[in-house]
This record gives sequence, structure tokens and C-alpha cells, in this order.
Amino acid sequence: MSTSTPTVLLVHGAFADATSWSGVIAELRAHGVPVVAPPNPLRGLAADAAYVASVAAQIDGPVILVGHSYGGALITVAGTTENVVGLVYVAAYVLEEGESLGELQGRFPASPLVSNLKQWTYPVQGGGSAVEVTIAADAFPSIFADDVPTDVTEVLAVAQRPLAAAAFEETATAAAWRTKPSWALVAGADRAIDPEVQRFGAERAGATVVEVEGASHAVAVSRPKEVAELIRDAVRATA
Repeated sequence: MSTSTPTVLLVHGAFADATSWSGVIAELRAHGVPVVAPPNPLRGLAADAAYVASVAAQIDGPVILVGHSYGGALITVAGTTENVVGLVYVAAYVLEEGESLGELQGRFPASPLVSNLKQWTYPVQGGGSAVEVTIAADAFPSIFADDVPTDVTEVLAVAQRPLAAAAFEETATAAAWRTKPSWALVAGADRAIDPEVQRFGAERAGATVVEVEGASHAVAVSRPKEVAELIRDAVRATA
């Protein structure tokens, strides 16, 4: 591919880390697509989006932002960065400007995720504490990764990274899909973010939508070829 090939910046969501993109990274690299997968701090919408935007801005040349799950909310805000040329949503929340995750989710029936969140606290500056959430370990496989082998999901459940609860209430300060082209993959059997929530956000954004039937929320783990193919569509369209 030419030197104008966009760099793909993969943004993982809550309860996961960048290794969840391993299969997708291998696919993209095999096709000569430059890729970066930084850690998502998972501390709050504004702070996390600012971090993603700063990583994107330091990459030479055009960037395509890919967000899984909560990462979709981050790329919606961070995508206003000048060198971002496209957005790809993978089983993700697609927010409107001024909207929170809680508001978007609240328009639809609650997924099984909501009743299986476990609360923890963590220290914050000034001596106080804040709340973060993980998925109950016994519920994690069925909710997050129903189509991934059990021995893998048990490790993912133990290694999951918590999300600051405040992230559900913060509102998006921008909606980059208004000015940048977008693509979306809907995971048809998702029990963490209802497929209807994914479809609604993708259609509102005017995204090019692909639906993967039978795919769980961990679609990047279980179906990396299909996820990478959609990302490559975005790369080809913006190169």
C-alpha cells in the first residue's frame, strides 16, 4: 500500500485491554496496514477521549480510529482531531453531541450486562474515592464472549480492566461522524450492548453497516477476519 495509507488506531473498550485486538492486528499487518493499539485509560469520557486524540495527533499522516464498545464513544469525540479521516465502530456505542452513554442506553431495554456489574472503589486525588465497575466473573463468559472458548474467556474475566462509573454520565462534547465518514460492525448476538443500540447509533451516524450474525460482544476476538475486513474497507475508502 502507498505511503498515504492511513494508520489504524485501535481503541479497546471497558473490561478489556489492547490484546483483545490481537487477531485483528495480525490480519491488518498481513495486509500491510500500519496499526497502533494504545491502552485506553477507562477513567472517563472526556479524559479518555483526550488521550486517544493526543495519540492520533502524534501519528504522521492520516489516521482511522476504530472503537470497540465504550471505545466507540471515545472515537466519536477524539475523531475531530485534524488528521483523523474515518471512524470504525465495532459493537460500539455511537453517541450524539451532548449525549451520555446512560442516555443512549436508557432508550432501549437493559442488556444482561447491567445487572451483572460489580462495583469497586479506587482512590482519587485529594484523598477521596470513586466507583469503578467490572463484570461479575461468573457472568463474564456468557455476557461478553459467548462465542469464545471457555478457557479463553475465563482468563479474560480475570484480566478485565474496570471502567470508572462516571463514564456513563459524561456527555460527548463532539460527534466526529458529522464530518468524517464512518463504518460500523453490529454484533448480532451481543449481550453487553444490545444490537438495537448498535444499529440505532450506526444508522443515525449514516455509517456503512455490516452485521455479523451470531457474534458476541467480543467479536474482535471471535471473528477477527471480519472485523479487519471492515477496517480495510475504511482504509481503502480513505487512502
